[in-house]
Amino acid sequence: MAPVRVRFAPSPTGHLHLGGARTALFCYLLAHQTKGQFILRIEDTDRNRIVPGAEEEIKSMLGWLGLEYDEGPGKPGPNEPYRQSERKRLYLEKADELIRERKAYYCFCTAERLQALRQEQQNNKQNPHYDGHCRDISLEEASRRVIGGERHVIRFNTPKHGRTIVHDLIRGEIIVENNTLDDYILVKSDGWALYHLASVVDDYLMNITHVIRGSEWLPTFPIHALIYRAFGWVEPRFVHLSVFLKPSGKGKMSKREAADLKNSGHSIFIKDLGELGYIPEGVINWIALMGWSYNDREEFFSLEDLIQKFNMEHLNPSPAAINFSKLDHFNGLHIRALHDDDLAARVTPFYQNAGLLVDAVKLSKMIPLIRERLITLDDAVEISGFFFMEDIHPDPNELLGKKFTKRDSISVIKRILPILHGMNQFEKNTLEYQMRCFVEENGLDLGSVFGLIRVAVTGQRVSPPLFESMEIIGKEKVILRLEAAVSLLDNLP
Repeated sequence: MAPVRVRFAPSPTGHLHLGGARTALFCYLLAHQTKGQFILRIEDTDRNRIVPGAEEEIKSMLGWLGLEYDEGPGKPGPNEPYRQSERKRLYLEKADELIRERKAYYCFCTAERLQALRQEQQNNKQNPHYDGHCRDISLEEASRRVIGGERHVIRFNTPKHGRTIVHDLIRGEIIVENNTLDDYILVKSDGWALYHLASVVDDYLMNITHVIRGSEWLPTFPIHALIYRAFGWVEPRFVHLSVFLKPSGKGKMSKREAADLKNSGHSIFIKDLGELGYIPEGVINWIALMGWSYNDREEFFSLEDLIQKFNMEHLNPSPAAINFSKLDHFNGLHIRALHDDDLAARVTPFYQNAGLLVDAVKLSKMIPLIRERLITLDDAVEISGFFFMEDIHPDPNELLGKKFTKRDSISVIKRILPILHGMNQFEKNTLEYQMRCFVEENGLDLGSVFGLIRVAVTGQRVSPPLFESMEIIGKEKVILRLEAAVSLLDNLP
């Protein structure tokens, strides 16, 4: 393909979610694959819905995902400005052009009239639509009323006869009867252009070759094509991606359901996923395969792999259910693919957020022990936080081996302590040899003894390999923890 120009055009009305991230990813892949340009444009004309800080979060999360844009806010380019709020004059000029050519018109209908019209249509079981009441007002009269300060909007003069044919790269030809299309508002009464006009104008002026966006824009796709044609502009190629369904596969996720997800360790918001311990490589791999596939054999992709292998012909328009088990799967795979130093750097903030002081030497030794056990970075705290704790607090009842009484457990620990005190080399092989000899010489159950030591030293019934862990914790601290375990057992009834 020739170099493309694609844009990701989010509204700063909340957190960046999976749907937006996937759109940005596919735009990025197509741009890099063709050595084209990936543009970020902030669509902020709906001033009432803007959330402070949302734009900065969008840019930050794109950076976290590795999706650096070529042009956009903070990155000068030939099509500045990249915020629609700073392009208001352009939209009004283009709207005036359509009005002069009678392809748009001023509408003076009041909110009360429009509400009564909707109610009447609903009573008659009709789809709500504008009835064209102001269509035939002469331009001279309409202009006088506008100059006189009468409140108005600007509507598109949608053809009412014939058909409009549009083409989607993955859905094929879409044919719509024009009499089913509404006269959509292009500019609101406050002078701010709506998406229908602003996006078309910007895409044309920014030389966008491919518009990749969500399927929620399919119903107004014909109107956008008609606006292009009204200006006499060549349309870009359109792709409307599959819709995301909630994990059950039944319907789109509501805002309340999305908010509740985080309590279960998942989220549809990119910022949350990072905070929950997911890594960008895993998230990218996961969202790439929701609505796209390479073949039936390969599923592990880095961003570079995706740039090489992405093909829009393999996009699937069918709805895609959000599968968090797949996210866990891919995240684990990508964590295990990280270099030790990289993984150590990424888990460090999670220990620190848990109030633990990280010892870099210990961390470098334990990374190989925990790597295979991690699904998210946050798992590292639960699995291995005991390495950095001054004191641990095991459940006294778990210090009782499966075949041990309270007295048995105390006796075992008291007989182990002299062995540990006498060890000059406190390393895993020596530790394991000494403990196995102790178990064999005393005719004890190996599982019970090792389980007792594990709980006493790590505070957990499940931990990384025991003797490697003991070596990293160190002789002095291991002995102190075993002595503390004796005190806990002494206090058991």
